[in-house]
Amino acid sequence: MTPFTPARFRADTWRPLFRIILTLLAMLAVAMRPAMAQSILRDAETEALFQDMMDPLLVAAGLQPGQVHVHLLGDRSINAFVAGSQDIYVFSGLIEAADSAEEVQGVLAHELGHVMGGHAIRVNDGAKTATGISIVSLLLGAAAIAAGAGEAGMGVMMAGQQAALGKFLAFTRVQESTADAAGAQYLSKAGISGRGSLAFFKKLQNLEFRYGVKQDDDQAYGRTHPMSGDRIQALREVYVIDPAWTKPADPAIEARFQRIKAKLSGYIADPDRTLRKFPETNSSVPARYARAYAWHRSAYPQKALEEVEALLRTNPEDPYFLELEGQVLLESGHPGEAIPALRKAVKNSRSQPLISATLGHALIATEDPANYAEAEEVLKTAVALDNQNPFAWYQLGIVYANKGDQARAALASAERYQLEGGQAVLALRNAETALQGLPEGSSDWIRAQDISLVARAEVERERKRR
Repeated sequence: MTPFTPARFRADTWRPLFRIILTLLAMLAVAMRPAMAQSILRDAETEALFQDMMDPLLVAAGLQPGQVHVHLLGDRSINAFVAGSQDIYVFSGLIEAADSAEEVQGVLAHELGHVMGGHAIRVNDGAKTATGISIVSLLLGAAAIAAGAGEAGMGVMMAGQQAALGKFLAFTRVQESTADAAGAQYLSKAGISGRGSLAFFKKLQNLEFRYGVKQDDDQAYGRTHPMSGDRIQALREVYVIDPAWTKPADPAIEARFQRIKAKLSGYIADPDRTLRKFPETNSSVPARYARAYAWHRSAYPQKALEEVEALLRTNPEDPYFLELEGQVLLESGHPGEAIPALRKAVKNSRSQPLISATLGHALIATEDPANYAEAEEVLKTAVALDNQNPFAWYQLGIVYANKGDQARAALASAERYQLEGGQAVLALRNAETALQGLPEGSSDWIRAQDISLVARAEVERERKRR
């Protein structure tokens, strides 16, 4: 009997096994990746539209409006996902690829199917089954190798790992099919046509054709999702008999979608490309929106303001047009001129927190102490309505520091660093500073203590990982 010794196997013998194991681990990482690994794009108008697109689907699913939120990620991939909570994350590339609001609503309905099915949480069930198969095959293979049957043992290991990966992929495909069916139900109950859903799946299928992805059953085995053609066929049978199939799209939602799509293009795309896509001969609201952002990013504030003024002539009370005017003035070095437009935008948006944070920034940027009291008021309102905005906390910290309230300045900094991620040491340091200066037992003191406990635990976890 030949004893098992690792030296008997060359690196190229083990490499296929390692590749399969790493593939399984990569699949698990993708399924459970945190949204914070991506860049979250915050925009008041976009978030309001997403919520209005989402709420009818939530009611159809038996939830309350506003119970699930949609976040936009700065990633050109055509994708969306749910990450272990009731929040949906949509990539900017998906908005760019969609031609209509109904296409995006089809995606949101599908992702809501994942939320209602608890799929982000239950992914551990699929991983557990796959891991069980993987461990058993490794043990059996190792026993065979120890008994002298090296090639047979390696075969058992590799076959087991392939079976584990296949089991996990089959699990995810079932989840996707279930979410498709649930999404179709929600669209139907909400009175939204499935035409957009089918149109978007057709886009995905065309991408598969473009990249040479074969549309046969053999290829489906190694995929996380069912083949797009199969999904289209299954959903078409459901959608075409639904009463909502021929229902026209909501014109107001569609108009708003075209606005935010153009706005996004102006914000993330190369300015020259945006200006070619939306030439000055196009005087529509979406085109002017896109050009305003493109000119602003190209450091032509006057041209940007000309587009904004044209937008305001169509609707002088639109809070998002006013917000853009204030943003261009502020970021081109004229904070004092930006304040009137931003004040009006805050008023007309009913103190929308992102717009309020921009107004607070403009007030502080004037470096006029007379503006700090108003800045404190609007920023405190902003973080009360949305405490997930690190920029608003940063601005509020500046106000407190200028007042000489170092304890609350430190607390605001602790809030900011906790939200930014990867800043646990700074969050802990500022929380400890705040605790020393705040009245013990006060609401601010309790909040500083909470941040301190969370940040300390994170620092300790990081220390152990090293």
